[in-house]
Amino acid sequence: MEGPRAVGKTETALRRAATTHRLDDAAALDIARANPARLAEGRPPVLIDEWQRLPESWDVVRRAVDADPYTPRFLLTGSAAPAELPTHSGAGRIVTVRMRPLALVERKLCLPTVSLGDLLGGTRPSVDGASPLTLADYTAQITGSGFPAVLGRSERIVRAFLDGYLDRIAERHVHEQGRTVRSRAALRRWMTAYAAATSTSATFEKIRDAASPGEADKPTKATTIAYRAALEGLWMIEEVPAWLPVRNHLRRLASAPVHQMADPALAARLLEVDADALADGHGSDHDLPRDGSLLGSLFQSLVTLSVRVYAQANEAKVFHLRTQGGEHEVDLIVQGPGGRIVALEVKLTRTASDSDTRHLRWLAERLGPTLADAAVITTGPEAYRRRDGIAVIPAALLGV
Repeated sequence: MEGPRAVGKTETALRRAATTHRLDDAAALDIARANPARLAEGRPPVLIDEWQRLPESWDVVRRAVDADPYTPRFLLTGSAAPAELPTHSGAGRIVTVRMRPLALVERKLCLPTVSLGDLLGGTRPSVDGASPLTLADYTAQITGSGFPAVLGRSERIVRAFLDGYLDRIAERHVHEQGRTVRSRAALRRWMTAYAAATSTSATFEKIRDAASPGEADKPTKATTIAYRAALEGLWMIEEVPAWLPVRNHLRRLASAPVHQMADPALAARLLEVDADALADGHGSDHDLPRDGSLLGSLFQSLVTLSVRVYAQANEAKVFHLRTQGGEHEVDLIVQGPGGRIVALEVKLTRTASDSDTRHLRWLAERLGPTLADAAVITTGPEAYRRRDGIAVIPAALLGV
């Protein structure tokens, strides 16, 4: 079980484990270092929490699984990818489950009425239901965070939690990961510039320039690559890769990823914007290309987080699509295990106009039956299908 800190990995695993080894405890870690084989002992399921603090624990588990491949016995949780990689990938022995901050459905705002799994089924299911959420509610969910510890807490507590979280990332956790970052202040500036690039495909050169405005001596490419690797290793950033299909009539697709942080609340906090500022149309101080408002970008980030959770439950993967010239782009491409595609556009609007659906209609013409369904995700009150067959779904009504 992997994912950023504080998403509930340990709590989830503790509810299932019969034996627990907490490697974030100094005494337990010292004992495990002296006798790593001890980690495979005990009544199953055996939880090895923060396994990356003792990378050889991975191979201890792998060897135990080789000895008895038919009995699931271990749970491994980790909040960082170790600098010292295991000697074996775990392929065929260890299954990875990604955990993320809470999706909209998991925040229990209202009952979902539209299933992503049904959309992937290719039967064009009926789409209906009413959402009580307004634009102000979605804005509050963006800044309120999906970390379980602060769900439903006051704005002041959420701000304090996020500030402490970001401070510990820059000042401590990167170094615990075994990576060297010479300037913590520079790392924090780069994180802020990356936050400003949320839901865009800005180049890393532009992000670097935005992180060091007016400076002649900018960080080198190697330095910024190290920043990115450190934050990816902590699962702080999770880019949406470009969809590059090999068996269709699409040509000239761009390959740049779309930037996303683990939780849009982290991006908002780095940019020092609260719900009121977002509602008033305030943006960031960084000069980065963006289509629409900062609120629109962060709403897309919130929807992306949620869709990734629902897609994982359906054994699907999430991409984005953009042609090289930018003539056409689709915010989210969900590809199911059978190859079927659901295309989603995310719009900060109550309804969907012909302009909002033009890229989906263009994609439908080219993919034919491979496109199982298409929808516009909105902030509106009702789910329905347009005459052209494209679904319009309030973000809170979309579920697994």
